Amino acid sequence: MKFILNNKIKYYTKEMIRCINLIAIALFIVMTIIFIKFKPVCIVSANGEKLGYINNKKDFETKVNELIYNNQSENIVSIDSVKVDYQFAFVSKDKQINENEIIAKIQEQTQITYKYYAVTINNKQKSIVSTLAEAEDLVKEIKENYDDVTSEVGINEIYTQNKDEYKTVNEKVAKEEISNELEEIKSSSVNGIYLAQKPITGVITSRFGSRESIRSHAHTGLDIAAPRGTEIKSATEGTVIWSGYKGSYGNLVIVDCGNDVEIYYGHCSKLYAKSGDKVKAGDVIAAVGSTGNSTGNHLHFEIRVNGTSINPQKYMYN
Repeated sequence: MKFILNNKIKYYTKEMIRCINLIAIALFIVMTIIFIKFKPVCIVSANGEKLGYINNKKDFETKVNELIYNNQSENIVSIDSVKVDYQFAFVSKDKQINENEIIAKIQEQTQITYKYYAVTINNKQKSIVSTLAEAEDLVKEIKENYDDVTSEVGINEIYTQNKDEYKTVNEKVAKEEISNELEEIKSSSVNGIYLAQKPITGVITSRFGSRESIRSHAHTGLDIAAPRGTEIKSATEGTVIWSGYKGSYGNLVIVDCGNDVEIYYGHCSKLYAKSGDKVKAGDVIAAVGSTGNSTGNHLHFEIRVNGTSINPQKYMYN
């Protein structure tokens, strides 16, 4: 009885080994077929969208970190990155590995916010620099050297997700740019008041100091011809102290600019600004006409300092 049992055990053991060998052979054949026709990859997805295939997850993550996160400027204030998922799979060998395309897609979906600093002069944005320290140095220098022609100097923070939207310059270049701007401001300033805007564009028909039959005295301003109705813009900020008809000036707007500077805009067809209005450079205050002592449509542009007329072409239309 014991002999029969031992024989049966040996028999079943041999059969089991034979089955295991057959299974192993079958698995080998299957794996061989798989590796002949397929290849192992990582499927990369972001926010539920399949982006493509890569060979090695660790190497890929290293590249992503280097290209998107580590190789960035100090101007980054936030990175809103996408959630990337990886899944191991076998795919047909004709499927292309596209790591660079996947990284580009991840970059497109990653929102990086940058911050820069713009130095402003008279509320207008000028040079843009990378650091607050550079901007503060520029402001300090401006106030020390050009305080007489700058009514307001400041720093604006600029936030953008487009790194190429703003062109930053180094501190040396910024100083040159701003110095050039301030020299221009200085040359266009009357008694410290910056004339930032030409009232109209046109042809000069009569210059300051000229004597003509239409008047009994030397010309106190500058006549610029333009079509009737052309918008007249304030050359600078100030307060309207007259808006109405005034003798030979016809319809006239007078703007008190401060520092004893007043600007006259004469012969207007229409008056838009009213007495008491606060205006800024570029605001439309009237329209070109030929009212008063005039022979054609034009603007009489006159600047007075302490009540005395001065030549406008020293500061504008030169």
